[in-house]
Amino acid sequence: MKKRILSFVALVTLTTAMNAQTAKQQVKKDTKAVGTAVDKGAKATGEGVKNGTEWVGDKTKKGAKATKKGVQDGAKWTGKTAKKGAKAVEKTAVKGSDAVSDEYKEVKSDVKK
Repeated sequence: MKKRILSFVALVTLTTAMNAQTAKQQVKKDTKAVGTAVDKGAKATGEGVKNGTEWVGDKTKKGAKATKKGVQDGAKWTGKTAKKGAKAVEKTAVKGSDAVSDEYKEVKSDVKK
């Protein structure tokens, strides 16, 4: 009977040790898998950040060029429009001064009469 109990205890101990070893190996596998996944994720994140930074840099350069061109075009348009406006004002002023001069002459001649 002692022999059977000792055999049973030995069997249980051996089974427990084997299960513990299997669990330990599984934990190692899982840890390695998690580590690999983290490494891949970090690498992908790094590449994504790098690509995003390059994209933002490109868009910033394009935006700066477009803004510069827009400002230059706007300045040219403003200059042309200002010149046209000045010419129109000058013509109107000349016409207005001629009209005033003519009216003045008429009033002066009427006063003399």
